[in-house]
Amino acid sequence: GRATTFAKMESAFDLIQRDLTREAERRNPTQAKVVARPQISEAVAIGIAAGNINFSASKERMELSESAAAEIRKNEQLIEEIERKKAARAIIVPTDDDEVKVMLRDYDQPICLFGEGPADRRERLRDFLAAQGADVGPSLRSATEGRAENKEVWYHEGSDELLAMRRWVTTYSFARAEARLTEARKALALADTTRMAKRQQLHTRLRTFVNYGSQVGDNRPVSYCQFSPTGTQLATCSWSGLSKIWSVPDCKPQLTLRGHTDHVSAIVWHPGSGTAQTTSTLNVASCGADGNICLYGLEADMPLATLSGHGARVARIAFHPSGRLLAASVFDRSWRLWDVETRRELLHQEGHSRDVYAIACHPDGSLVATGGMDSLVRVWDIRTGRNIMVMQGHMHEVLALDFSPNGSHLASGSADNTVKLWDLREDRCLYTLPAHTSSVSSVKYERGGDFMVTGAYDNTAKLWTAPACATLRTLAGHESKVMCVDISPDNKFIVSSSYDRTFKLWCAE
Repeated sequence: GRATTFAKMESAFDLIQRDLTREAERRNPTQAKVVARPQISEAVAIGIAAGNINFSASKERMELSESAAAEIRKNEQLIEEIERKKAARAIIVPTDDDEVKVMLRDYDQPICLFGEGPADRRERLRDFLAAQGADVGPSLRSATEGRAENKEVWYHEGSDELLAMRRWVTTYSFARAEARLTEARKALALADTTRMAKRQQLHTRLRTFVNYGSQVGDNRPVSYCQFSPTGTQLATCSWSGLSKIWSVPDCKPQLTLRGHTDHVSAIVWHPGSGTAQTTSTLNVASCGADGNICLYGLEADMPLATLSGHGARVARIAFHPSGRLLAASVFDRSWRLWDVETRRELLHQEGHSRDVYAIACHPDGSLVATGGMDSLVRVWDIRTGRNIMVMQGHMHEVLALDFSPNGSHLASGSADNTVKLWDLREDRCLYTLPAHTSSVSSVKYERGGDFMVTGAYDNTAKLWTAPACATLRTLAGHESKVMCVDISPDNKFIVSSSYDRTFKLWCAE
C-alpha cells in the first residue's frame, strides 16, 4: 500500500514539475529554472491516499464570482482610503488661512472654491499633500520654514512703571505659588480613599443639577455673567449697553450700570469685592464694542473711571489675582495691561496675527493666556514680557480660556466645537473634548479644580470632571445659544447667560 501510494505521488509530482518547467521556458527561455520536487511527509501521503488531500496536475483554477471579486475590490479601496486618511492626519498644515492660501498657490491649486470656508480649505490642502506623498515633503518644509523665518513677535518699549510692575509681580507670584504648592502638598497628604470619597460625593451631587430659576436679563442678548467673590451677587451685561447687578439666589435687580455706548462684551468682579473693597471703590469692570473699559463702584450707576484708547472692540477683560492689574483683549491684534490704581496703560502687547478674543490670568499672577481669531493660544510671562508658549491645535477661533486652580492646566474653548486641556509643564495638549455640537463660547473651572463647566452655541452647558474630562451633566433649557457660564464660590450654583435674553441658575435637586 504505502509503496504504491508513494509511486503514484512521485508520478503526479513529475507531471507537475514538467508542466512548470515548460511554462517557465516558454515565458523566459534564458532564465528558466527547474522547479524542485516538493518533499512530503508520511502523514500527508496518507491524507492523499484517503482522498482528503488532492494534488492536481491540471492547470484548472477556481474563478471567483463577480460579487466576490467586487467585494475584494471594495475592501482594497477601503484600505487605501484608510491609509490615505492616516497619512493625511500625520501632515501638519498651517492654521492661518493666509498661509494655507499661499501654499495652495505654491502647488498650483485654486486658493478658494465656491462655498469653501477656511476649515474646508485647510482640509483640501491636507488631502492634496497626502495624495502627493513623499514628493511634496521637502518643498513643504522649505515653504513653511521660509515663511516662519519672517515671523516675529513684536514687543513695545516699556516704561519705568512697567519695569516696577514686573518686579512687583515677580515677588507677588512667588508668594502665591508657594502658598498654592503648600495646599497641594496638604491635599496629597490625605489618604487616597478620603480624597476619592470627597470627589465622588461632589460628582454625585453635580449629576443632580437642575434649573433653579430663570430671569429675563435684558431686552437684548445677555453676553456675560459672573458671580461675585462672596457668591451673594451676580453681574450680567447685555448688547443693550447696560450691565446689571442681581441678588443671589432670588435674582432680584439691585443696580443698573451705564456708561457704554455699544454692546457690552464682558463684566468681571474685582477679586477683593465684598472683602477688601468698599462699595464706593472699584468693584466691577466692564468692556464693550465701543473700545472702552468702565470701572464701577456699587453705589452709583455711572463709572468711577473709563479706560480708553484701544481703538477697537474690547472683547474680554480679566483681573489679575491681586486686583491691581486688569488685562484686556482687543480686536486690533493686541492685548493690554492696565494699572487700575493709576488708571494707566502699562503694556500694549501684539503677537497674534488676527484679533485677540479670549484672555485669562494665572492663579499665581505670573502668566496671562490669550486666545485669538487665528486659532492660537499664547501664554505670556508678564514678569519678563516674553511669549513662552504657543499652543496650536484648534481649527477655528479660540473663544474661551481658563486656568485650572492647580496652576498646571489651561482649558481652551473654540469655534471648532472642542475644548482642549493643555499641560503647561509639558507644553502639550492632554485631551481634546468633542464637547458640543456648536462653538464653545465659555469654559470655567471650579475653584477647587475638581470640575469645570462649558457653554456653547448648541443651547446647552455641560459639567465635566477635571482633569479626567468625563461628562457629568448636560444643562439644557435655553432657547438659544449659551454665551457665558460661571460657578459660585461655594459650588452651590451655576449660572448661564444666553442669546435668548435670559440667565438661568442651576443647582442640585
